[in-house]
Amino acid sequence: MAIRKNWTMLAALCVTGAMLGGHLTDAPEASAADHAEAPGAAADSAADIADFYAWHTQNDTLVMVVTFAPLTPAGGEATWDADVLYSFHIDTDGDNTPDFDVRTRFGQNDADEWGMLVEGLPGEDGPLVGPVATMAEGTNGAKAWAGITDDPFFFDLEGFETTLMTGALSFDPNRDSLAGVNVTSIVVEVPLSALGSTNLSLWATTGRK
Repeated sequence: MAIRKNWTMLAALCVTGAMLGGHLTDAPEASAADHAEAPGAAADSAADIADFYAWHTQNDTLVMVVTFAPLTPAGGEATWDADVLYSFHIDTDGDNTPDFDVRTRFGQNDADEWGMLVEGLPGEDGPLVGPVATMAEGTNGAKAWAGITDDPFFFDLEGFETTLMTGALSFDPNRDSLAGVNVTSIVVEVPLSALGSTNLSLWATTGRK
């Protein structure tokens, strides 16, 4: 399965800085939107990025997660679209140009079963291909998974609205307005050794052909 070109960029989120000891440091200011806030999100929910997360583990693995599509009640289904390209971009030398582009696309077989194809994984000789909601593993340490998950973003909406109305901080650290709400997620893992650097700028984009 080949990834087609001529994509229109629809949304982007970024994280940048030196990844040292599990922390992102010296990150410049960046603008972004989440959960249906981006222009055109309502008209193209499958391409709407909700959140982007990145960290490295104690075993020197870079983990990147992008969540997208509308919030879905527990028990709902994931959102798949064969015409949207989901990309992780990795800059290893500080020039704000990707040195690696990890691209994910989804498609269906003759039985209408959804699968994923992940290309451009650092250290891998070829793409990872497999059914959604199943971990795909490369020969050199890369992994990829896509499916519906509990939304990892914690937010006290009631506290936020009360704070706006009263001017007094009213957040409750035990009240998560997104608890039990799902999003569609793509998770990619790659060994840091395959990147040749730990000073990384990372961002995610979507595009529709």
